[in-house]
Amino acid sequence: MKYSDAGVSIDAGNAFVEMIKPAARSTMRKGVLAGIGGFAGLFEIDRKRHRRPVVVVSTDGVGTKLRIAFMMDVHDTVGIDLVAMNVNDVVVTGAEPVAFLDYIATSKLRLDTARDIIKGIVSGCRQAGCALLGGETAEMPGFYRADEYDLAGFVVGVVDKQKRLTGKDVQQGDVLIGVGSSGLHSNGYSLARHVLLEKKRMRLSAYIDEFKCTLGEELLKPTIIYVNTALALIGQGMVKAAAHITGGGITENLPRVFPDRYTAVIETGSWNIPPVFEMIRGLGGIDQTEMLRTFNNGIGMIVVAGKDRVGRVMDAIRAQRKKAYVIGEIRLRGARGRSVEFV
Repeated sequence: MKYSDAGVSIDAGNAFVEMIKPAARSTMRKGVLAGIGGFAGLFEIDRKRHRRPVVVVSTDGVGTKLRIAFMMDVHDTVGIDLVAMNVNDVVVTGAEPVAFLDYIATSKLRLDTARDIIKGIVSGCRQAGCALLGGETAEMPGFYRADEYDLAGFVVGVVDKQKRLTGKDVQQGDVLIGVGSSGLHSNGYSLARHVLLEKKRMRLSAYIDEFKCTLGEELLKPTIIYVNTALALIGQGMVKAAAHITGGGITENLPRVFPDRYTAVIETGSWNIPPVFEMIRGLGGIDQTEMLRTFNNGIGMIVVAGKDRVGRVMDAIRAQRKKAYVIGEIRLRGARGRSVEFV
């Protein structure tokens, strides 16, 4: 017997590695010492740029958004989501993402599907300016359903210790500026699928006028990568803190970046909420509080800036072709106050 008789093809795995090497090389940047092909990726930190370098690491996946990709048999966008969910977490600390690793697990490796996944990952790495240094592809027969897979990503960032974005300088009166999202990004899909596909039995192929595309195309819109936007703001010292709005929404994520003695007061209605959120809320009969702690609701990142820098921050965000909204401010927290209040 051979390993292939048990459902694992060593030849397919080797062919996949050779296939992605040219794509991975297109993401290389200064500092890469060794990439795909070895036992590990190596990256040299530039000590001229970072006198006291701090390594910042994060890991995340795409979640049940993958179910939409399976149903539509479209796999060239979820790789962007994979990169985005990782690099957006790193950049809000002030770190520049420099290296990325992926993990693809499947029942049987389909080279056409895997190639599309890598296409998205490479696109995401290029947008983020980080090198795809390597990864792992695991065939596990009988563990996953046929033609399905799971994705995980791992990112390494670097920041000078003195330039970390800690939020310690946030104070009363600072302004909250929201950066627009492209839609659901990669969070809340279990609830979205339950409402739209299971409860209301909507078809992914259905064209939705409000979306100007099909339901499936809306649900597969890639997560926005905010690296260039955030680094532009941080590099010019224009912001005091930044939060990536992912699972848990503004309610759970924003308090992670400012001191406990303050409250973030959010003005509901101060930004444009994409139609997909209103559809999910209306069809599912979901309470607004639940929406705010589940989805990003149109805001993918929030930065905190002093009042005197709001104009410059807004201009810098829009220069990156992102939507920017003043959505609230920082206030002192009362005895019974909450970390985030919506008014």
